Amino acid sequence: MHTLYNFGIRLYGLLIRIAALFNPKAKLWLDGRKNWRLNLIKQQDKIANCFWFHCASLGEFEQGRPLMEALKNHYPETPLLITFFSPSGYENKKRYPIADFICYLPLDTPSNAQYFVNTARPKAVFFVKYEFWNNTLSAIQQSRIPLYSIAGNFRSEQKFFTKKNPFYSEALRTFNHLFVQNEKSLLLLQSIGLENVSVCGDTRFDRVWQNAQSKLSAEYVPNEVIQDFVHNEEILILGSTWAIEHEFLIPLINDKTIVEKVIVAPHEVDSKSLKAVENSLSVPNFRYSHHEDYAHKDHKRVLIIDGIGMLADTYAVGTYAYIGGAFGKGLHNILEPAVFGLPVIFGPNIDKFPEAKEFIDQGIGFSIKSKAEFLEARDFILENQKELQAKTKKFMQSKTGATQMILNQLKKDLG
Repeated sequence: MHTLYNFGIRLYGLLIRIAALFNPKAKLWLDGRKNWRLNLIKQQDKIANCFWFHCASLGEFEQGRPLMEALKNHYPETPLLITFFSPSGYENKKRYPIADFICYLPLDTPSNAQYFVNTARPKAVFFVKYEFWNNTLSAIQQSRIPLYSIAGNFRSEQKFFTKKNPFYSEALRTFNHLFVQNEKSLLLLQSIGLENVSVCGDTRFDRVWQNAQSKLSAEYVPNEVIQDFVHNEEILILGSTWAIEHEFLIPLINDKTIVEKVIVAPHEVDSKSLKAVENSLSVPNFRYSHHEDYAHKDHKRVLIIDGIGMLADTYAVGTYAYIGGAFGKGLHNILEPAVFGLPVIFGPNIDKFPEAKEFIDQGIGFSIKSKAEFLEARDFILENQKELQAKTKKFMQSKTGATQMILNQLKKDLG
């Protein structure tokens, strides 16, 4: 099985090289790993005895970030190394200021894994949520370096639990401890004989709570453009939405079924996608980047957010939110709006998102399959606005604390 795995890894590398000829993301993946050994050896003294965090992409980085910062506060002299698998993570966070070195994780061949571990010489390693690269994990274990999985979320259909070949569970057995999000994950891991598991919750709750507090502090300066647009009116925020969702939401804006103002923050902000949103709107609207062209922004009905990193400012002024992605492959972040007290509506594909199911159980999240169901959820939210906003904030606060639980265990383990 190891031979087959290593063959598959090398085949994957070859396919990436071919894809890079015509796919920009694959080219970034490939270019980012050029001369990685030379770049790593140059940083060897700087990162020796570091805390090493591996994140698949941007979402996993945000889950790991609260623990990164907590460790940096508690062990200020210990360097921080962060690796990414995906360009969307690396390109967005390659200048994260508290990290001492940020790079791509090399292709998971035995020689690459051994070289990386031996050169970085970490004090402890943290894999965030997903990705279990067998050769890298094995090299860490062989070097007797403490290895942790944080914010794990396991499902019964995963190969660890459906395949009888022990190769698949080997990766999980390399960890000194697995910190998981929920009881279901704990029971699944126990079913294959793993006992070094703790339920701590989702560290993303800590991250969004911390971010919300900064937006609500006396020192925070609100975004004037967004404030001028809101003008004390009710606001629907369409966060990280896709074209398939615009097809049924934008007609409701155009025919004034949705009478409240709307802030649209599309998931795709390339010129073609933004133009498609603009062309579909028949009510007065403007792009955030063009705000200087409008003296009376409060007279517009729709604000289109055409930049990155503005959603927190946007959610802080919202009444409720529709979060995109769940009519496709995956739901985007529903914690960011909820931490400001916004009930959230989303599509039907939420099997891999336990937080969405919790929101539904708490009565602060609404999964919909049609325009009619969207309107039903929206009417319920507006009719029970104050009660739902208070309930949402209370729930979000109750879910914080995962970072401190992990940190307490690490203090025992690492001293």
